[in-house]
Amino acid sequence: MPAVSVIIPIYNVEKYLRRCLDSVLNQTFSDWEAICVNDGSPDGSAAILSEYAAKDDRFKIVNKENGGLSDARNAGMQVAKGEYILYLDSDDFIHPQTLEITHYLAKRDNSDIVSFTYDRIYRPQLMVRYKLGLDTDSVVPGRMNKKYDVTQIATLITDDVYAYATERAHNAFRRNKKWLIKHCQVWKNLYKRELIEDTPFIKGILFEDFPWWSAVMLKNPRVTICALPLYFYVPNFGGIVLSAKQLRILQSLCEGIKSAYLLYKEKASDYQMQQWSEKFKWYFIKWAFRKVKYLDNKADLEVARKRFCELEKIGALDNPPAKWAKQLHADIRKFIKDMCPNAR
Repeated sequence: MPAVSVIIPIYNVEKYLRRCLDSVLNQTFSDWEAICVNDGSPDGSAAILSEYAAKDDRFKIVNKENGGLSDARNAGMQVAKGEYILYLDSDDFIHPQTLEITHYLAKRDNSDIVSFTYDRIYRPQLMVRYKLGLDTDSVVPGRMNKKYDVTQIATLITDDVYAYATERAHNAFRRNKKWLIKHCQVWKNLYKRELIEDTPFIKGILFEDFPWWSAVMLKNPRVTICALPLYFYVPNFGGIVLSAKQLRILQSLCEGIKSAYLLYKEKASDYQMQQWSEKFKWYFIKWAFRKVKYLDNKADLEVARKRFCELEKIGALDNPPAKWAKQLHADIRKFIKDMCPNAR
């Protein structure tokens, strides 16, 4: 059994795939397997995967019909054998010591999750170059060459993930800003497999990270937080987030809010519900409602009303925690009043 399974969903990324796979191959930690899920990719990704699997049997290939990112991650999880799981998007890459550092900290602290961050210099650098029409593919982050002593890495260990995980504005946490687990991206953490093996991603939606991360937090994991930028996130300039229709984004966000809220309503303590609602749920509600202004036809607006009416009826919009959230709730009720006349 390998120590770490790296799950890599792959679809139409032949331009970036070798860089991603090389970043795994060049890890200073050798006890890994890479589960490469070919999600029906129509480009040359399959040939590249075969090339890497032929030269290193730690690369495992799973071929499947296209089902989207969630489905690919779920398929990878079904065959992963590692004690720990790391998710890696195939157009991104990781620091050479990512597995060494995170595995060391997980074992040292007996943690269920080791949380790190992404390089916040590299992504803006690429965005600027893209807008200027300059090359973005050959840029090598300076921090890729940084060498860390694993015994000297500053960390924070907590058994209360809700005290540090947040979607809120980061300046609201001046005291603990360094240790925040910001946002819900699943690729910023190493997970103990037994923690997440019974928590699949919702198939067919965008921003599936939010309901999944919400469910994982509910399990009260022990978390080691290190503030190192071990992940290099490449903006997908023409990807699904930037090109998707606004209605699909709205529907995906509402589906994630509904799924997570019903789970919390059933299983969360009062503290967990309050923290999750204040630090996550209402920010995603705000994001979803912002999409309404981009809907330019009656049919799409009716679909949006149905989604928010559904959230209102199940109680997901109850108890807004702040002035801005109360105003947001009032705006949503106004938007859905004809369809949902008994809105709370």
